[in-house]
Amino acid sequence: MLETEIYRLRFSEGELQAQALWWRPICRYLQRYVPRDGVTLDLGAGFCHFINNIESRMKIAVDINEDSLRRFAARGVRCIVASATCLDEIPDSSVDSVFASNLYEHFSSREEVAASFREVYRVLRPGGRFIVLQPNFRYCSKRYFDFFDHRLIFTHLGLIEGLRSCGFDVGTVVPRFLPYTSKSGLPSAPWLVRLYLRVRPVWRMLGAQMLLVARR
Repeated sequence: MLETEIYRLRFSEGELQAQALWWRPICRYLQRYVPRDGVTLDLGAGFCHFINNIESRMKIAVDINEDSLRRFAARGVRCIVASATCLDEIPDSSVDSVFASNLYEHFSSREEVAASFREVYRVLRPGGRFIVLQPNFRYCSKRYFDFFDHRLIFTHLGLIEGLRSCGFDVGTVVPRFLPYTSKSGLPSAPWLVRLYLRVRPVWRMLGAQMLLVARR
């Protein structure tokens, strides 16, 4: 699989370990959107940094790469090998929170993205949250295609429109949240990440990924 080889070359073991460390404070920030007594699904879980660090009664990691799930998912995480456009193993209205990070820029078409949105809407309980962390092309256009596997582009306004067209009520909109890539911008020391997350004016200087939180 092309994506598997790309990620193998893109991140060293040291970089993956650093990512795992700075995802901890990020997850503590995002915890406000995730009920600890609920069911949380990480869509396109990849290295499982989010699902391993978030607090939730039940955790589900979904990815098309079985090897990635086997290697990175923590004990107690239910792993499902599936496309984000077809979540047949997840019953209707059974999930409290769905998280997707740096996922939709890899899709082949906006029709596929909409299909994924509809599947997320289906599996969420009424009032459940869809948390999307996504590169915002408005703020990273010069570097966006530095990554070979980037296909589609989105701004926060376009993504809001897409989510609403699939039935979601978009509440939280942060056009500039995290830096564009873990390879630069965001300090790797957890205490520095915590400081970054507390100082919102810095987001407007360094942030190039949007954070959207939508409700079913």
